[in-house]
Amino acid sequence: MGVRHGRDYGEILTEFTMAVGRIPDSYVFFEMDVNDWDDLNDTEKNEVHEALAEDLFYALGTEPVIPVGSGVVIHDQTQHRIHILIGEEELAFVALV
Repeated sequence: MGVRHGRDYGEILTEFTMAVGRIPDSYVFFEMDVNDWDDLNDTEKNEVHEALAEDLFYALGTEPVIPVGSGVVIHDQTQHRIHILIGEEELAFVALV
């Protein structure tokens, strides 16, 4: 189902892909270990982050808070944003409208 948005999905996905890439151990979401991650080239890592962003976008439609490695991704319906945090520190956010 995904989250409601007013912006172009492609733009949101591009920003969200970069944002989840800021979580240093985001690969844990796909049950990869650090060795598997380190074996990937930059293009492959970006593809994993894009797949992660797509999966999260749709999952956030039903589950507003999702842990990703050492971070957390939160759908803020009030502000129409997706927040990416590690602890109390906000790494990034993606505007949905």
